Amino acid sequence: MAAELTNADLAPTRPSERTWNAWHIASLWIGMSVCIPSYMLASSMIADGLSWQLSLVAIFLGNAIVLVPLVVSAHAGTRYGIPFPVFARASFGVVGTHVPSLLRAVVACGWFGIQTWIGGLALDALLAILMPGWASLGGDWRLMGFGAPQYLGFALFWLVNVYFVWSGTEGIKRLETIGAPLLVALCLALLGWALAVSGGFASLLDGAARLAAGRATDESTPLRLIPWTTAMVGYWATLSLNIPDFTRYARSQRDQVAGQALGLLTTMPLVAFIGIAVTSATVIRYGEPIWNPVNLLARLSAESGHPAVGIASMMAILVATLTTNIAANVVAPAVSFANLAPARVTFRTGGLIAAAAGVAILPWRLLDVYQGWLLSYSGLLGAVGGVMLADYVIVRRGRLAVEDLYDARGRYAYTRGVNRAAVAALACGVLAALAGLVDARVRVLFDAAWFSAGGVAAGVYLLLMARQTVPSSTSEAA
Repeated sequence: MAAELTNADLAPTRPSERTWNAWHIASLWIGMSVCIPSYMLASSMIADGLSWQLSLVAIFLGNAIVLVPLVVSAHAGTRYGIPFPVFARASFGVVGTHVPSLLRAVVACGWFGIQTWIGGLALDALLAILMPGWASLGGDWRLMGFGAPQYLGFALFWLVNVYFVWSGTEGIKRLETIGAPLLVALCLALLGWALAVSGGFASLLDGAARLAAGRATDESTPLRLIPWTTAMVGYWATLSLNIPDFTRYARSQRDQVAGQALGLLTTMPLVAFIGIAVTSATVIRYGEPIWNPVNLLARLSAESGHPAVGIASMMAILVATLTTNIAANVVAPAVSFANLAPARVTFRTGGLIAAAAGVAILPWRLLDVYQGWLLSYSGLLGAVGGVMLADYVIVRRGRLAVEDLYDARGRYAYTRGVNRAAVAALACGVLAALAGLVDARVRVLFDAAWFSAGGVAAGVYLLLMARQTVPSSTSEAA
């Protein structure tokens, strides 16, 4: 293996390192799925005119669709023990791999900043309960609309994230395994409160129907599932690329497939339904919908008169945000930055770079702008997935020559380390999706960006690769 293409974090995992079973993989997905954005997913769909039933259909359907590329990409990680940037070398080249890995890293850094800011606000609320003088720190000082307590909460939560980055993948595994049952317990507790307030399941569903009352439009048909299903696919589109970063530690293909299906297909719809149910209960209890669980838990804490309720609530939100942030937004850029300069950058160093980038984007200032941009950007990354899946499934039929993935002169060197067919296909896929913004008649191309970009990229890639002679790959495992 060439020293310039590998280090301890990029090398194939050894059998002794493959300790993740199905429950560990499922816990990973539970930890990422139970978060504030997942809880509030249906609110945007209902506000757009969908019924609560169609909202849940869109969420489940999107997760079921994205599970397919997740399992296929994960297959390479488990079979060969390689991370995402190394896997991408097969299709993009040993140098060209930097294109997809850094495109993925940009999204992760943006989401890292946003999630860390959200977690920092929860920590600020928790410290205000524990320390009566906390809220008055800094007096009237303000910067960009926020005071010292908010920025200190952000800084402290940022340091907690950095701690787990420094702990490495084993520390992340422990965090997700411990956090998963706690997060499920929080969701079920909120659902129990909703049932108690509403007086039963029937009343709860009736309240859910009232949430959408007045918002339904003539377009409230299954056709509106297209953009929202695409948005749901885009929600995890980035993870469908770098899932090998985790499944390279899986004990078997059965563990990664069962763990992903169990964790993803159950948790996301459940959390979204609980968000709908609990919000319906707030209409019954308070006469208005409260979609944000932070606001609801703060209100319940004040009503109870017991600080312990507020402390437990904020701690749960902190754990939910932390498990999502570490797994979804730190591992990918950490490995990608390590891939840029393996001899100088380790996983830990790459994680610190990602953490610093999350501060540099000023998430407290540009939160709304970044969220909308990142969702669109994630959909466009379907083009990367189209190229990689077409290469792995159709061109190479799941067979890679592992040694050549770490050889600057091997079969994946292409032209100066770049597979021009992959780069061209990627560009065609992105342009096809963006065409939907130029011409309203083909708006569906952008609304279904993950599908259009991925489909076009895969098709163009297969056409271009058909003109090349692809050496047979003989390696069966790392």
